[in-house]
Amino acid sequence: MMNNINKPEILAPAGDEEALLAALRFGADAVYVGAQQFGMRTSPKNFDDESLPRAVESAHRMGKKLYLTCNVLPREPQIKLLPQFLSFAQECGVDALIIADLGVLELAKKYAPDTQIHMSTQVGIVNSESAKALYNLGASRVVLARELSFEEISQIRANIPKELEIECFVQGAMCVSFSGRCLISEYLTGRDPNRGDCSQPCRWKYHLFEENREGNFFPVFEEDGGTYLYNSKDMCMIDHIPQLVKAGISSFKIEGRAKTAYYSAVTTNAYRQALDAYFEGGLRDDYVTSPLIKEELEKISHRAYSTGFYLGTTPGQTTDSGGYIRHYDLVALCEEETPFGGIITQRNKFYLVDEVDILPPSGIPFMVKAEKLINEYGEEVDSTPHPMQRLELHCDRQIPAGSFLRVRRK
Repeated sequence: MMNNINKPEILAPAGDEEALLAALRFGADAVYVGAQQFGMRTSPKNFDDESLPRAVESAHRMGKKLYLTCNVLPREPQIKLLPQFLSFAQECGVDALIIADLGVLELAKKYAPDTQIHMSTQVGIVNSESAKALYNLGASRVVLARELSFEEISQIRANIPKELEIECFVQGAMCVSFSGRCLISEYLTGRDPNRGDCSQPCRWKYHLFEENREGNFFPVFEEDGGTYLYNSKDMCMIDHIPQLVKAGISSFKIEGRAKTAYYSAVTTNAYRQALDAYFEGGLRDDYVTSPLIKEELEKISHRAYSTGFYLGTTPGQTTDSGGYIRHYDLVALCEEETPFGGIITQRNKFYLVDEVDILPPSGIPFMVKAEKLINEYGEEVDSTPHPMQRLELHCDRQIPAGSFLRVRRK
């Protein structure tokens, strides 16, 4: 048994206010969000000047933290806009700024001096000397490169100041480039991944052409007519909680600011449950993650899972498809608990005969069978074909407000 081990933080992604509240409700210790500029994800809704203060207030009201991404590699015109942005972030009360550029780091120290600095994985931190140099420059946390093994992380932890925190990704999409620094998108589409505008060409389907036979292509996979040459598997470390803790990782980071509130809730809940169980069980070396927890991560859309580079092996590529594995559909959200079940809002069609898998804010899923569905006109219906329709779901168990309702795909 280990002594004096600090419990790692569960750090969840939030691309909008719905995802933020879902992550907080389902067990995140902290969330990371992006503003309308200077973040590495331009596709989510992100947070504007009105919603960012609300987000900070929501997190702090629940005793949680909020980190703001400022991890682009800014060009010269953007530099002039950073002082106001950084000052506003501090005024909002964000707990830390996630930064990837040394110039931005210096500006943050000047314009947001009371806000902690976390150095992004984009920096490519792979050794203790880099980590210590950033600590000496003012960083309180380093997000290590995803290409490191458990052994390398442990060595870094042993050779840096104990006050310097280590954050590592444990779940989500992986990038084929080194620490997220990629230029494929800019080469092919003119969209710069390092300024938050990646078009994800690593997920595209490619064909092999022979130079002297114009118009003829030679598929790498004959039946598919092409292959996904750069398509990385997703990371999933739910089976390796003890190793993550023993490596000295301070924060377990879940990738996915462009994902849904449902994704944030499910992934956050899985790691919350697994980490809590490990600590409540006395940090036993023989700890095994419950199959019920692992199964939850099969109920989100994902690519084939891997352990990344943690085990000293290559994560591998998903070369036969650019799409996602989907075993379950999110069919509704519960808006209100009732004596007969709940008031729900439809997200996807399901039928009265379906068994519905409920994920409540407690994090412990349970099954119900829909006994009756009543629409807003008081009519009994046998399915939910209308988007965002509000219905009464009658079943044999009350459904807590904030629950997600899923149905397994047939």
